[in-house]
Amino acid sequence: MNKFGISIVVSAACAGAAVVATRAAAGPEEVAFPAGFEKWERYGQVDRYDTKQYRELYAKPEVVKAVREGKAVPNGAVLAMAIFAAELDAKGAPVKDANGRFRKGKPIGVTVMEKRQGWGAAIPAEWRNGDWQYASYLPDGKPNAKANAGIKACFDCHKPHEKQDFVISLASLSGAMPTGAAAKPSGPGIVSIAEFLFGPERARVRAGQGITWTNVDDSPHQVTVQGETTLRTPVILKGQSTSLQFDHVGIYDYICGLHPGMKGQIEVTK
Repeated sequence: MNKFGISIVVSAACAGAAVVATRAAAGPEEVAFPAGFEKWERYGQVDRYDTKQYRELYAKPEVVKAVREGKAVPNGAVLAMAIFAAELDAKGAPVKDANGRFRKGKPIGVTVMEKRQGWGAAIPAEWRNGDWQYASYLPDGKPNAKANAGIKACFDCHKPHEKQDFVISLASLSGAMPTGAAAKPSGPGIVSIAEFLFGPERARVRAGQGITWTNVDDSPHQVTVQGETTLRTPVILKGQSTSLQFDHVGIYDYICGLHPGMKGQIEVTK
């Protein structure tokens, strides 16, 4: 049993979706548990305020080196995410360490994404993620059967990020993720993204005007407007801002495309 007893790097949304049958050659059973991954390079860490979890991202040093030299994620790469419950205080709030990060508590699991040449051929084109495959493991290194039965959700979650080789954490892997403190802005037409919340959750603008979102979290986010629209921002890194213009009167609900539990609403008036 590894010391984490966790499950590695795919979106937590992997559990619960209906699985679509594919050839066994590219199923989660082909993604082996990466024993000893905790000795690899930890290229990122995330405090998940929405789920009260602490997560660590790992890859082999040669993979990190290649990506930081501007190369594509190589075939054979394995990315692992160790997931822990955050330690909580008496009020149920995450306890933070001297650096302001969550203190990790009980291991929850490890999610893994692995890239092998030709694996994508066995995946239906409508949800294929290049040559990536995903798997989820329990803290003792055994497969998480429930999560792996719904593995299509992993493909669905990563599918919109084709331009970054389907790797949501690519900014951290490439060393492009800002590390300094980011100011939390406020004012008309401005929404901050902090602690996995949109603030304010409900905003109002006149038709023809826009909303600007600024991310102050260590995690990337992406605004995706729901309904009969294709409005979607680029991935927003820490300290970055992006805007969308709304030309028609109405109520627009939106979510974070990377963390669908984050929700907001925009009212557009005359």
